[in-house]
Amino acid sequence: MSSALSAPSITVVGIGADGWEGLSTVARQALRAAEVVVGGPRQLALLPGELAAEPVAWPSPLRPAVAGLFASLDGRRVAVLASGDPMFYGIGRTLTEELGAGRLRVLPHPSSVSHACARLGWAVEETAVVSLVGRDPAALAGALFDGRRLLVLSADASTPATVAALLAERGYGASELRVLEQLGGAGERLGASGTAAGWTQPPGDPLNLVAVTCRAAPGTVRPALTPGLADELYESDGQLTKRHVRAATLATLAPAPGELLWDVGGGSGSIAIEWLRAHGSCQAVSIERDPVRAARIERNAAALGVPRLRVVTGAAPAALAELPTPDVVFIGGGLTVPGLLDACWAALPVGGRLVANTVTLESEALLTEWYRRHGGELLRLAVAHAVPVGGFTGWRQAMPVTQWSVVKSQAPEAGEAL
Repeated sequence: MSSALSAPSITVVGIGADGWEGLSTVARQALRAAEVVVGGPRQLALLPGELAAEPVAWPSPLRPAVAGLFASLDGRRVAVLASGDPMFYGIGRTLTEELGAGRLRVLPHPSSVSHACARLGWAVEETAVVSLVGRDPAALAGALFDGRRLLVLSADASTPATVAALLAERGYGASELRVLEQLGGAGERLGASGTAAGWTQPPGDPLNLVAVTCRAAPGTVRPALTPGLADELYESDGQLTKRHVRAATLATLAPAPGELLWDVGGGSGSIAIEWLRAHGSCQAVSIERDPVRAARIERNAAALGVPRLRVVTGAAPAALAELPTPDVVFIGGGLTVPGLLDACWAALPVGGRLVANTVTLESEALLTEWYRRHGGELLRLAVAHAVPVGGFTGWRQAMPVTQWSVVKSQAPEAGEAL
């Protein structure tokens, strides 16, 4: 947004299903003083007719229009209506990112999650929350653990059935579901309840939240919170970084909140998927030249609760050209492709990290040369499994993996070779 604009008065008011009656005195004063009130049709309908402010409904799609909308309102007193707490899965985050926190005054209201926990007797800090508002329902899969309590923020009246179907499909059919509608309002009610596998309830009120107590069926493979998920959780044609090497590789990659990973030579997508599972704000792009494998990566990402994984089908290094700058690069295949390692190194900013794994002598020689030039750590990972040998037991050695990891310490000087 242009810095030439004067800072308008933008007050973001959280409003619940109880509408005007549930607002604080300060929130009511802000709405009475506003010349324009921006909100969704449902929120705008909660306001009394005597307000003098001009109502403006959000355009669609919303985010691309935010800067232009508020530029057109420059100099006017503006209030924005948000559901519940504007900064909890609400419009407050979008406005902060687009306009800057300094331009906003936020007046929160109790969120639907706070209301739900109060009704259910659940501790808020111990209850997981998954929003399916404008999000792929597959994201719910990443939160499923036996005995865990979840609150699912619904997109509409069909969400409870979607949640039940996903739970049943993933081995959590015995999970208990309760639908809470119009929380905090005069029409508040406990809607449908039952188990996921037996869910036949018709859609209820579109303003709802689903409370889930997870119950896994016996034998359901449990995804762990730590890297190194069981290999059988992945659909694969054999191009899969095996569990123990994967755990060691993720430890070396060291994901941190908000960081972006390039997973070059995605295979089955396991490295990028477990990177994303480390934290909800982690980002990843998996680059895979084989379209069959690329589609498989997308299925694995959805099955393991990270449908936000971006999959690029194309051959590196050409496929890397238009990607956003990575914080970390992992190369799991194609090291000997001319220019690949050079392109990945050039894309990394100073302080960025690169990790490469290989099982071939040719690629190992290349990594040894880069280790000589740039330092870092060069190591070999070897794993052996106990297997039957006749009537006895012996060790079967998996192919050893050579791994090079390095932090880019400086940009190359002019004319210096990478």
